[in-house]
Amino acid sequence: MTEISAPEKSLFEAPPMAEQERMVEAILFASADPVTVAELEARMPHGADPAEALVHLRKRYEGRGVRVVKVGDAWAMRTAPDLGFLMQKETTETRKLSRAAIETLAIIAYHQPCTRAEIEEIRGVAVSRGTVDQLLEMEWIRFGRRRMTPGRPVTYVVTQEFLDHFGLESARDLPGLKELRAAGLLDNRPLPGAANLSEDEEEAEDQVGQSELFED
Repeated sequence: MTEISAPEKSLFEAPPMAEQERMVEAILFASADPVTVAELEARMPHGADPAEALVHLRKRYEGRGVRVVKVGDAWAMRTAPDLGFLMQKETTETRKLSRAAIETLAIIAYHQPCTRAEIEEIRGVAVSRGTVDQLLEMEWIRFGRRRMTPGRPVTYVVTQEFLDHFGLESARDLPGLKELRAAGLLDNRPLPGAANLSEDEEEAEDQVGQSELFED
């Protein structure tokens, strides 16, 4: 009579889901930047399902002082919004963007992907290279795909850093005009370009501190 032995445990068998949760938790906790599911999968053992582990982990952190949040296509651990006051420093450094940079950033956020020509058409004035370079340096915008049109112009889109800074899961979560006006962040002035000012003149006017929508 042939004896049938119990199947050997596979060397590639995925760890229990509870252990996968712990792995995901450790990676997110130690990472300064949001981590994608693909990056989690590359670090975890063969056969692991980080997407499912994230679902369980996010639920386990509901109502806690720290939350598991989605930032664009990635995930991160962040302080609960209602406890943010505990993290405030006694002294803060405020850096303002010029009105030209604010308007350029807003146009990209609400109309992405968009080209420089489209930004200038909406604003009604030319966009200086310095304005775009500043937003690129802050890592709030990045280059998108080139348009399949004559000249193949490059497009601009907002980054994960931009979404993370404002606590947004995606650009679809940006407030509408009604919400912005209700919050006092917009008034009823004409749209940019109504006055025939150059961008340098606009930036000079903005030194007075007319708009503070995108302060750090």
